[in-house]
Amino acid sequence: MTSGILYYAAPTPNGHKVSVFLEELKAAYGLEYEIKRIDITKGTQKEPWFIKLNPNGRIPVIIDHNRNDFVVFESAAILLYLQQHYDKENKFGFDKDTDPDNWSEMLQWIFFAHGGVGPMQGQANFFYNYATEDIPYAKKRYHEETKRLYGVLEIRLEDRDYLAGPGRGVYSVADINVIPWIRFYKKAGIESLDEWPHLKAWVDRSFARAGFQAGIDVLGKPL
Repeated sequence: MTSGILYYAAPTPNGHKVSVFLEELKAAYGLEYEIKRIDITKGTQKEPWFIKLNPNGRIPVIIDHNRNDFVVFESAAILLYLQQHYDKENKFGFDKDTDPDNWSEMLQWIFFAHGGVGPMQGQANFFYNYATEDIPYAKKRYHEETKRLYGVLEIRLEDRDYLAGPGRGVYSVADINVIPWIRFYKKAGIESLDEWPHLKAWVDRSFARAGFQAGIDVLGKPL
């Protein structure tokens, strides 16, 4: 592949964030990209060749062949990079110079999710599903914190359709950055989203988008 985006990914919430946005950009602008699926269960992301791309040894990573093979890691950073360079009409975000308030609002919700929902729900997922011993305190702590963060999103969405933007909001990378995590709520010990009706409607609304569904499906069976 000599042009387009090369995407190293796995079917995890962070992997789905970027594949969803790549599919949205493909539908909106015809962006070309190729996926290289990484088997994280075998530790491929820890191999020397991958560490050269991301010293943290985590997916996802992109190589932008359109821009001198520029490498970007960290899912939220990838979303912002793609929005900056490939969403020229700001269909999925806001211009920092001409629309600075909505741009800041978008960043606030991206950082909230990247520093809160992902790490807390990720820990809940681990202690509920993968820990080699049952640690009730850890399960309770991360389960309850995930629910609290869902409650923050519920407050934001009480009179809005999306997290950022004027009026009732605009579907943007702020939404794409967090909804793939919420898809896996059951792995965090949460049986239903009914406790947060506005959040649930927001998730369903986004799931109904063809680009969102394509971005989930393209990575295959979840790990």
